[in-house]
Amino acid sequence: MAAARPSGFWSGALCLQLLVTLAILIIASEACKNVTLHVPSKLDAKKLVGRVNLKECFKSANLIHSSDPDFHILEDGSVYTTNTILLSLEKRSFTILLSNTENQEEKKIFVFLEHQTKVLKKRHTKEKVLRRAKRRWAPIPCSMLENSLGPFPLFLQQVQSDTAQNYTIYYSIRGPGVDQEPRNLFYVERDTGNLYCTRAVDREQYESFELIAFATTPDGYTPELPLPLLIKIEDENDNYPIFTEETYTFTILENSRVGSTVGQVCATDKDEPDTMHTRLKYSIIGQVPPSPTLFSMHPSTGVITTTSSQLDRELIDKYQLKIKVQDMDGQYFGLQTTSTCIINIGDVNDHLPTFTRNSYVTSVKENTVDVEILRVTVEDKDLVNTANWRANYTILKGNENGNFKIVTDPKTNEGILCVVKPLNYEEKQQVIVQIGVVNEAPFSREASSRSAMSTATVTVNVEDQDEGPECNPPIQTVRMKENAAVGTTSNGYKAYDPETRSSSGIRYKKLTDPTGWVTVDENTGSIKVFRSLDREAETIRNGIYNITILASDQKGRTCTGTLGIILQDVNDNGPFIPKRQVTICKPTMSSAEIVAVDPDEPINGPPFDFSLESSSSEVQRMWRLEKLNDTAARLSYQNDPAFGKYVVPIRVRDRFGLSSVSSLDVTLCDCITENDCTFRVDPRTGGGGVQLGKWAILAILLGIALLFCILFTLVCGASRTSKPPKVIPDDLAQQNLIVSNTEAPGDDKVYSVNGFTTQTVGASAQGVCGTVGSGVNNGGQTIEMVKGGHQTLESCQGAGHHHTLDSCRGGRVEVDNSRYAYSEWHSFTQPRLGEESIRGHTLIKN
Repeated sequence: MAAARPSGFWSGALCLQLLVTLAILIIASEACKNVTLHVPSKLDAKKLVGRVNLKECFKSANLIHSSDPDFHILEDGSVYTTNTILLSLEKRSFTILLSNTENQEEKKIFVFLEHQTKVLKKRHTKEKVLRRAKRRWAPIPCSMLENSLGPFPLFLQQVQSDTAQNYTIYYSIRGPGVDQEPRNLFYVERDTGNLYCTRAVDREQYESFELIAFATTPDGYTPELPLPLLIKIEDENDNYPIFTEETYTFTILENSRVGSTVGQVCATDKDEPDTMHTRLKYSIIGQVPPSPTLFSMHPSTGVITTTSSQLDRELIDKYQLKIKVQDMDGQYFGLQTTSTCIINIGDVNDHLPTFTRNSYVTSVKENTVDVEILRVTVEDKDLVNTANWRANYTILKGNENGNFKIVTDPKTNEGILCVVKPLNYEEKQQVIVQIGVVNEAPFSREASSRSAMSTATVTVNVEDQDEGPECNPPIQTVRMKENAAVGTTSNGYKAYDPETRSSSGIRYKKLTDPTGWVTVDENTGSIKVFRSLDREAETIRNGIYNITILASDQKGRTCTGTLGIILQDVNDNGPFIPKRQVTICKPTMSSAEIVAVDPDEPINGPPFDFSLESSSSEVQRMWRLEKLNDTAARLSYQNDPAFGKYVVPIRVRDRFGLSSVSSLDVTLCDCITENDCTFRVDPRTGGGGVQLGKWAILAILLGIALLFCILFTLVCGASRTSKPPKVIPDDLAQQNLIVSNTEAPGDDKVYSVNGFTTQTVGASAQGVCGTVGSGVNNGGQTIEMVKGGHQTLESCQGAGHHHTLDSCRGGRVEVDNSRYAYSEWHSFTQPRLGEESIRGHTLIKN
């Protein structure tokens, strides 16, 4: 212990020296020159206050900050204001913080702002006199007429301060018209305060001027606050009223009621608002055609309204008005302007379309379709090519079977009557059709003496012609079983002659047969099975197989029909599982649902039976099937199989026992969802390499850090000793390390970390790194070094020794009173610790 004291002394001296050096560096880093700036009491925004020499502290600073947001510091040390600041007579200070991120240093400069004051007796005297005097320094109303003829300069008024009775006062002004545009329009005599105007002013350009007057003494003292002066420019009627448009165009519908609004005109005047100069009056001074007078204008608003309901577009479709606007409320000396207003009369549907004839006669051959048989015309006085003029034709009677339609020719407005469904002479030789016509737009007024719709009658005569065979109905069906034998016959398609209502003399021919399953008899139209029929074939839709038949008579006239063969289902397909790829995520699921389908009709399909189709005991041991419903089952694994891919054959039977085997590719995967397994870069289902988790990597890093801590402690302890090495006795080699699960040492132990020296309360001796009961707390475990034989934790607890762990730590155990320096212990154990470290690294790598 005596030898260790000098080493600790020098260590403490070194620490003290470092602290002194650090204090000197801190004091030196703060040793920047403080700056005092003399400024006026008011500092305007963005004004230079002064400049600080930053290089006295840093050659270069990466970061410059101000503790006061009212000031901004540039890189050259210039200090600017960010806002307008009013300083009191007291000092104001702020701090400039300089930072150098490369050297990790910070320095401060304290800036003091001192108000420039001239504390003179004369000034105090002035202030006392001003406080006693009666003040007269207030805004004086002032005005001048625009476009004034002078003479110029024109005297406006005198600005005067009461303080001029006792002191010499100089007057000055600022603002628009002085030092702002329009410059040099006003000026004030410095000694008298007389305010003058130098030239004429246009009120429409400048309505008023807001000036600021100042009163100062020769030495710069301002006994008065700045005085606002408002100079108002009086208006003169020098601007004509102007219409907003050269020509106004409005539209009003014919037959409008009296007082209906046609439109509104508007004029503007640049003179002063709310005066006689801008009080406008509107009027109509002319109309074309001049009679009848149908319109009036409101004198104040300019709104044009109708004075009559006799507006008729079919008589006059346009009116032109000459309008006038005059200021001074229309007085004869007011200024006036004229404009033109065009009023178009809008059309309304006040005239019905009428047929030019009341009846029509036409003819058409039977069995013809999509032909035009008649055109009808109408008359309408409304505006051409508008909805009020365009006609809408309709068939009122005689079209119960839908043989006709009537449409409008958009160019001529004629009605076109067409046949859209063939007529049959044998059924009807004449058809009488009644047609009507209206406009696209609804009629605006009802006429009491006539109907709102014009009508006409059309007589259609049907002409007879020699017809070919008729395929009616065009689609006919027959029924056959899908397993019908080759050569089986069935009724086919039948056509007939419309004249005789007979099928004799008609020949049949097959036009289309997608798979060539049947043949058609030429004389009777019956069909014969040529190949096996399959209801589940791709060409079958809804169990019906369609073929096309061509029927012809002796004159070569033909018709075409469709024969639909309804295939009756038989149980010829076993159920199967369409989804052959199955993925089971073992961490989250233990089974998968499989669904079977049967191409046959439902009567030959479910309920299904599922079973494992394999004689291998391994498949039976690993997989299990559980039926869920008529078409689905649950496949689950058992006995915890390994990750990987497996082939599981499953047999599915329908209700009549017909079955098929489906081989499923089942993947057992370490995943959360199936997609996670599918898109894994290195899935665990195969033979991918082992990957370390984050906790394993953390454990390795903590182990390495622990080894470094132990080695660092040993090296530091070795540097503290100054005794010569001693020979290590042989019994020292018999000491063992005991690992204790106790998280911390007991209360009866005192540890010296630097010297690995322990003291056991109540023990008979002390030792260094070898006494019974000593220990080192390392990472939550206590490593105890026991001197003597092969005493381990097991030997203390084993048979023949009734000692507990506590007794091994602090019991009455004979110990060697010899003491050894740490360097001796280090030289003995270092090679062995190196071997253990190599073994630890090998274990971690393995």
